[in-house]
Amino acid sequence: MLTYPIAGKTVFITGAAGGIGAATARTLHSRGANVVLADRGIDAISALARDLGGDRTLALSVDVTDSAALADAVERTVDRFGGLDVVFANAGIAADPPATIATIDPAMFERVVEVDLLGVWRTVRSALPHVIAARGHVLVTASVYAYFNGMTNAPYAMSKAGVEQFGRALRAELGIHGASAGVLYPGWVHTPIAGAAFGSNDITTRMREIAFPSLLGKAISPTRVADAVVRGIENRSARVMVPRRWVPFSALRGVLNPVTDLIAERHPELRRLLRRLEESAGPTGKSPQTNSPR
Repeated sequence: MLTYPIAGKTVFITGAAGGIGAATARTLHSRGANVVLADRGIDAISALARDLGGDRTLALSVDVTDSAALADAVERTVDRFGGLDVVFANAGIAADPPATIATIDPAMFERVVEVDLLGVWRTVRSALPHVIAARGHVLVTASVYAYFNGMTNAPYAMSKAGVEQFGRALRAELGIHGASAGVLYPGWVHTPIAGAAFGSNDITTRMREIAFPSLLGKAISPTRVADAVVRGIENRSARVMVPRRWVPFSALRGVLNPVTDLIAERHPELRRLLRRLEESAGPTGKSPQTNSPR
């Protein structure tokens, strides 16, 4: 039996305009949940809300770097549905274009951390009193990059490692209140945030093919992640890893990380590609779009 059936619960989702966020909203709504669609892209989430139907949906324009806006969104959620049971802190971005630490625009590096790490903290903090009152659940989106080498993607990887630690600490602390928390670890997913590794940048696409051989480099659909998210919430899971082929790599990270780090450091073609990436870097990168759908 499920320990936390989702039907009738109110779920607040950031990064809901597309990708994992939108797919999860659809799945949750189909299971009887009230869904709050939070994202900067109001047109996209309004269209999704209309598609799902208005009775159990609420679309809110929210920037996860703005604590006041998040607090207002949470209060509007409670006013509409009478409470808040689950928060899914999912909004995230990645550097565009990909870059090494030596060549990345400093403003871009800090923006990624601001959204992907501090945005999770601000989202959860705004919702936490209501989740505790409801003895509900918090899910935060990390990544396999929480433990896999993040070359050319360092601000994203360091943020996801921080999100993992945040979620682990939160789960231990919420236990005294009868609430729970979990961490989502997606592998490669067919979303815009993964575009640079799947054709939009030939250098990083080739690097993915080398560093993530065979099945590890295959992308899955957002719907598959959404199904795992809903199961994770309903079972109050501490960890949601999708696809499951990543489980051994997480469990054995203490053994495998030194090996994969050495490969990343010494592989001749990876070194050549890193040099090409640095040589192609301009003086600054493009500013990323907050809450790009993952």
